[in-house]
Amino acid sequence: MAVHLTPEELADAVGVKRVDIIATCIQLGVPVYQGRIDRTLFQAAVEGSREDFDDALNEHDPDWQLH
Repeated sequence: MAVHLTPEELADAVGVKRVDIIATCIQLGVPVYQGRIDRTLFQAAVEGSREDFDDALNEHDPDWQLH
């Protein structure tokens, strides 16, 4: 599996929506570089955060839009 994934690819791998991946990246400070996310960095940030991934998803505004 590739290490650098688009938000869509990472969302499919994790089983959540694309907007949830982007919101989690913003919340946890994971960079999105040239439209791709480092899968291992994303996983480490989620695992290393004090919050559970599900909690992080529940905290973001569902009406949030990427402009």
